[in-house]
Amino acid sequence: MIKSLTPITLATLLALTTPLAAQESETAQTGSTAEATGQAGGSTADQVLDLGQTVGETEPQIGDRYAKETHGDWDLACVRTENGQDPCSLLQILKDPNDNPMAEFSLFRIAPNGGQAVAGATIIVPLETLLPAGISISIDGAPAKRYNFRFCAPIGCVAQIGLTQADIDAFKKGSEAKVSLRPEAAPDQLVEMPMSLKGFTAGFGAVDVVQQ
Repeated sequence: MIKSLTPITLATLLALTTPLAAQESETAQTGSTAEATGQAGGSTADQVLDLGQTVGETEPQIGDRYAKETHGDWDLACVRTENGQDPCSLLQILKDPNDNPMAEFSLFRIAPNGGQAVAGATIIVPLETLLPAGISISIDGAPAKRYNFRFCAPIGCVAQIGLTQADIDAFKKGSEAKVSLRPEAAPDQLVEMPMSLKGFTAGFGAVDVVQQ
């Protein structure tokens, strides 16, 4: 299961721990099952022997984000809803040169509406980013496109960008993109995070279309 981001900085990693509430719910269910078995008068062997528990990820709960499919280096990340119509986006966690998770890139398609954007993406980066410098994306060494940040929240600073058909075509043809930003504490330094484009074409075809 893909966990939501928690507050991040350039010095910390993304937290990927299971929500406490989900753990408590699982514990309560296990306890209730054991209690019911005892009341029903299980066999002596069942009462004495440890029958074990299945080890692995629990079923996503309402509001949890999980990976429905994997396309190369991209996840089709969905959010569990009550009606079962879980909205999905194309997700990749970006890392710094030391392989530490630093940011996330989440993409969705946009239904044709006469505008230039055929897709949109939300990029979340650390709070210690130099905002006036914006965020840049370059594909296979081509000239970069620069985007502005929209807002900052406890989870990080967010850029909400539009992607044209030419941008998407470049993503499909490319092998790697570089997402770049500058730290506020060291504006002369450029932090480049590689973003693999392996599996992007198949993933883009599977992602949800959002009506604008």
